[in-house]
Amino acid sequence: MDATAPGEGARPAAFADECRTAVRAAEEAGALLRARFLDAFRVDSKGPDGDVVTELDLLAEELVTRRLSERFPADRILAEEGGTAADRPGSRRTWLVDPLDGSNNVVIGLPAYVVGIALCLDDEPVVGVVHDPVAGRTWRAVHGGGAYGPSGRLRAAARPPRAGRPVLGWTQGHGVAHDDPVARALKDGLEGGARRVLQLWAPLLTWSLLACGLIDGFVGYRAEEIDLPAGSLLATEAGLVVRALDGSGFDARIGQPDTARSYVAGRAEIVPHLLDLVARAARPAGPEGAAAWP
Repeated sequence: MDATAPGEGARPAAFADECRTAVRAAEEAGALLRARFLDAFRVDSKGPDGDVVTELDLLAEELVTRRLSERFPADRILAEEGGTAADRPGSRRTWLVDPLDGSNNVVIGLPAYVVGIALCLDDEPVVGVVHDPVAGRTWRAVHGGGAYGPSGRLRAAARPPRAGRPVLGWTQGHGVAHDDPVARALKDGLEGGARRVLQLWAPLLTWSLLACGLIDGFVGYRAEEIDLPAGSLLATEAGLVVRALDGSGFDARIGQPDTARSYVAGRAEIVPHLLDLVARAARPAGPEGAAAWP
């Protein structure tokens, strides 16, 4: 299939097969995870920052990458645990697979995890799928074709924040140190201006809650690349706004450094409030009170 580039009038029908395949793969992997959730499974450390990888991550990843490779053998696949699961030099199409977003939750028996799959064309997200095995919910989005959840199309509706203050999500990348001064300032600033700040350890679950209106905003600092394409596409296709921390446009293309993966996201009317919160948090770090972000 000769897909059209995102900026050149891509039609939703152009990626219908890709979206269906991703949904089936995500739901099949989700059934595997749900069936094994309470079983004993192997857990290994993943780097010095306390992150983990489980046997379930690997089983779900193998399933998803196999399904994608069978259907789209010419495509490149990047998977969280396997790195480059299928390297196809010269391919314009790259799949990103997070087979178990929320591994740390699963290890402690907390049922808050999802399967995430995205397709990027020339590095820009064009398909995003998130499946929640616990609740049996699937969210999906296609560039230019809208976002959909269990109850149909997702459309951002203007409304005042709950009790006058928003409920927000927060995430930071695994490479961010626990004592990182910017992350600490951001979190403190959000806590001061929000009713509640959720840190779910599963960014794609947070993106999904945002897209369907269950939370008001989402702030990420040096977020992981594997989650961003599906999450940001789901949000923007639902009519939400995603901005860089300084208020400029957010670039969701893959292949960028983690310093380019910080954002605020929410309904259009709440984004100025979120940007004000992060700007005030940044002032001590910049000269003469100016906001400064790495």
